[in-house]
Amino acid sequence: MKLGFIGLGIMGAPMAGHLLAADHTVFATTHGRVPEALLQAGAVACANATDVAQQADIVFLMVPDTPDVEKVLFGENGVAAGLSKGKTVVDMSSISPMETKAFAKRINDLGCDYLDAPVSGGEVGAKAASLTIMVGGDEAVFAKVKPLFELMGKNITLVGGNGDGQTTKVANQIIVALNIAAVGEALLFASKAGADPAKVRQALMGGFAASRILEVHGERMVKRTFNPGFRIGLHQKDLNLALQGAKAIGVALPQTAGAAQLMQVAAAQGWDQLDHSALVKALEVMANHTVAPDA
Repeated sequence: MKLGFIGLGIMGAPMAGHLLAADHTVFATTHGRVPEALLQAGAVACANATDVAQQADIVFLMVPDTPDVEKVLFGENGVAAGLSKGKTVVDMSSISPMETKAFAKRINDLGCDYLDAPVSGGEVGAKAASLTIMVGGDEAVFAKVKPLFELMGKNITLVGGNGDGQTTKVANQIIVALNIAAVGEALLFASKAGADPAKVRQALMGGFAASRILEVHGERMVKRTFNPGFRIGLHQKDLNLALQGAKAIGVALPQTAGAAQLMQVAAAQGWDQLDHSALVKALEVMANHTVAPDA
């Protein structure tokens, strides 16, 4: 198939790579640039998003935030300018559910289809093609694109209409943030009490507290490996979407608000480009104690 991919960052690049590995033609760009590894794998470099949309039948987006998606779709040299009837736009970014509905309508008005399909799994999942993909949109369009999703992920679910995929991603980010905070507090408590946090984590992995967060992010906290798989700054954005949405529908999310404040502490310290497991560093500042010595 003729596919487009816009946004070739930490996650987008390996995702596009899986499409190439399945012998699809991929027209790609990120501000006019394409990683050398993708070019060597056969990606076709395009000057801008309009060029991508003109060449491809299905265009994937993987960019950081709501304004980025709006600019890529409808800004100068954007996707919309290159679309023709019958094409499909698939936004795999994590953005506002309400804005997603508006973007979908504008694309539909051009005679094209739209899916919002945010993902969970971070850099590890992107590289391993094991992402969880949460999709909002028409069932027939989902069926058409699903074989491509299966090249990038494992747990692929059509949740509902446009915007529902993004709502699911926001819910996912609430759960992940609260779990990271819980693991951080537990390991900080254990370390301050004099126990070996690495052994505490190992023991907890065999009990009811076991989780993917404890396994992966708990290890990062102990080993101090905070190179980004998913940056604190991006998770901050997702929690802000959760709190904005909660305000709009009249729902209180007190634990989410607490996690968002911890991320703000981390960002104020200049740690917003670290992996979100570095949320523990905000807790460490308040305790004047670290889970383990920094490398």
